[in-house]
Amino acid sequence: MQKRVIVIMGATGVGKTSICSYIGEKYNIPQVITHTTRPMRDGEADGVDYYFETPASFKEKHFLESVSYAGNSYGSSMEGLKKAWAKSDLAVTVLDTKGGITYKEELGDQAWLWYVTVSDQKELVERLHERGDGDVAVEKRINSAEFKRDLKLPEELEGNAEVLLNDDWKSLKAQVDGLINQSKANARFS
Repeated sequence: MQKRVIVIMGATGVGKTSICSYIGEKYNIPQVITHTTRPMRDGEADGVDYYFETPASFKEKHFLESVSYAGNSYGSSMEGLKKAWAKSDLAVTVLDTKGGITYKEELGDQAWLWYVTVSDQKELVERLHERGDGDVAVEKRINSAEFKRDLKLPEELEGNAEVLLNDDWKSLKAQVDGLINQSKANARFS
């Protein structure tokens, strides 16, 4: 059985982390824990949401991909992916679209790309405020080149990614369930 990783991509605020949590809870699919130098938010835990690193410790890791975003570093290591695959033939991770391109290049068909979007991009600003990001942080985020890049599926990934619309959580869960159940029916993972 070929091991695969669901790569959830999209702009900040589209619900990537919520989808990842849902998949883990409902289907017992392990998450590939990624690394970041950004500060921990209320309710987050080291080794669960991210491995929270200092700039120095971040540089010591062996990354499959890494990126700087809004002044912080983010990355996922091959070791982290292998730890998730040791638990299941299917794992899940949350990346930006640049990371999704790298995963596709490095892992080929083992990377199952999911791009999440919304109908109204103004909704994303509201979601960022709701999750506790301050006005300055939200303004910095939505004006960053990375945020603007992630608002659309990159040309390199067109035709290679599932596109999920997250205007409504119930509808989104139905889309996710359909993809996972179809994959199970096709025996893509055990």
